[in-house]
Amino acid sequence: MTFGFTPSDAASTPDPSAVTAIPDSGQPLTRMLEPAEWSTAEIPLLRNPREVVSGLHARHRPAPATAVVAVLDQEERVTASASFARRAGVADGWVFRNALLAQLRRVIPHDLRRRTPVRTAVLLYCRDGDGRWTQEDGAWMWGLRDACTLHGLRCGAYITLTREGWQVLGEGRGGRRPSTGSRPEDLSAADPAPPPAPRMGGAASELLRRVSAR
Repeated sequence: MTFGFTPSDAASTPDPSAVTAIPDSGQPLTRMLEPAEWSTAEIPLLRNPREVVSGLHARHRPAPATAVVAVLDQEERVTASASFARRAGVADGWVFRNALLAQLRRVIPHDLRRRTPVRTAVLLYCRDGDGRWTQEDGAWMWGLRDACTLHGLRCGAYITLTREGWQVLGEGRGGRRPSTGSRPEDLSAADPAPPPAPRMGGAASELLRRVSAR
């Protein structure tokens, strides 16, 4: 399990060596959301979904059957994130809800005291197959929405990562990179270059010398 988080007095640093897997509920699939239900749930749109996806892919490098849950602040910066493996078995939203809630509690304090949520949780799920909606996706959607309610967060985007690329389900936005077979991007290359050092010498240097001497 891989964690990425911002230190907080109320949240302790989790042990990266620990692996949390989702238990098999052994129950039929009942707790899930259909695409139409998800589309009418007023999920906030990501301003730059590719940047969010690329950042989580580079940070956690998920393999198939890996979920990455991340909390974004109002500026869409990642405040905390965690990745964990999904155990093979029946997909059920209640089981997924419990797994997501456990990860959120590990990496960030809840916002239940706020009247209105200010942070948003998004879920990136890496899986086999193509980008079309599946019942497993519906179970993850149910689990994400319920976990957000219990942790005082806004429910954000549900994103699949497959061999075809990434897809924000319910929005119709996606891209070919990153995908399950692509290498993580070097995020440092996207950082803005530092401003050039001031040039010394000549009239400008003489003016600065005179101002400093006053």
